[in-house]
Amino acid sequence: MEKQEFMKRAGALARENIAKGLGGPFGCVVVKDGKIIAEGSNHVTTSDDPTAHAEIVAIRNACKTLSSFQLDGCEIYTSCEPCPMCLGAIYWARPEKVYYSSTKNDAKNIGFDDQFIYEEMEKDYAERGIPFERLEDEESTKAFHEWTKKNDKIEY
Repeated sequence: MEKQEFMKRAGALARENIAKGLGGPFGCVVVKDGKIIAEGSNHVTTSDDPTAHAEIVAIRNACKTLSSFQLDGCEIYTSCEPCPMCLGAIYWARPEKVYYSSTKNDAKNIGFDDQFIYEEMEKDYAERGIPFERLEDEESTKAFHEWTKKNDKIEY
């Protein structure tokens, strides 16, 4: 298959998702060695899971398929430019490349505007729309110290 065919499949997943009433108009495929190894579409409203974006679902499915927490040698094709959450997940998964079709401005124009998240990230914790406050805890600190001493940890 060619790149355009993979993107076409991501778009088809988005359209199928709308037709079936499963969630928003977003689809994603993960490709390795020229073959689709995983797919995902948006299931936020049907699964009551705010993290069930197409890219996240596809990444989870691909990682299960590969039995790995990283997408080495993979490419992601997504029907829309990833939101901040999906962008973070993509960087943690470490694929080789990401292709997207619609832009974040296209998404904004149909009611999916993530600009407020980008703006919130730039603010001091006290000025954010959802307050963030540090509450130090000895157990949390101990966990970090224990991790640094652990000889058999799997780093990521």
